[in-house]
Amino acid sequence: MSRVGYLAGRNHSPAMLVRQIAVGPMQNFVYLLADKLGGEGLVVDSGWEIDPIVSAAEKASVSVKFVVATHNHFDHTSSLRELADSLGAKVVAHERSSIEHDISVDGGDILTLGKAEVKVIYTPGHTEDSICLYDGEDLFTGDTLFIGNCGRTDLPGGSSRELFRSLHDVILRLPPSTIIYPGHDYGDVPHRSLGEEAQSNPVLSARSYADFFGVP
Repeated sequence: MSRVGYLAGRNHSPAMLVRQIAVGPMQNFVYLLADKLGGEGLVVDSGWEIDPIVSAAEKASVSVKFVVATHNHFDHTSSLRELADSLGAKVVAHERSSIEHDISVDGGDILTLGKAEVKVIYTPGHTEDSICLYDGEDLFTGDTLFIGNCGRTDLPGGSSRELFRSLHDVILRLPPSTIIYPGHDYGDVPHRSLGEEAQSNPVLSARSYADFFGVP
C-alpha cells in the first residue's frame, strides 16, 4: 500500500517529536525529528520532493538544524542540498559518504537538538556509509532495516557480512521497546517495536550468517 503524501507522527516522548512523511515514487519515508521544548530539529533523508518536508517543519514550528543522510543512494539524497538550503540547515553524512555534506559523523557521535540528543549509529552493510539515528526511544534505520526485511547488499559498497553484524551486533542490542522507523514503506505497518520485529523479521531471527544469507 502506497502512502505517498501520507503524514503521520506521535508525540510519544516528553522531549522529542517525530513526524513520518511519505515522499516520491519509491515509497520513501522521510522523518522530521525535534526537541519539543525548544523546537530545534533535524530531517532524516530528503527523498524526492522538499515541499511536504518544509510544510511539516513549518506546521510543527520546528527550526531545522540538520538534514541527515542515512546513506548515499539517490532516492534518499536527490534533494538533500535543496532541502538544507531551503531550511537553513547543514547537511550531515557519515565520514565515508561520497555525497557533498557540511558535517561528517561516525558511530557514537551526538547531534544536539536543543536539550535533546540524537546518537549516530554506524551500520554498514547496505552501503559503506550507512548510519542509523537513535533518540533513546526511536531508531531511524534508512535502508539498514525495514519492517519485515532489510536492505539489499548487491549494490556497490554492499556487504552481507557487514549487514549481518550491523543488525545482530548493533541494532539487536538496543531495548526491545525501541521503535523502528524504516527508510521505505515496504512493510505491513509503517513502524514497529524492535521486540516485535525481532520475532517476526527473518533477517533478525537468523541465528547465523549462513541462515541470514539464505533468507530471501
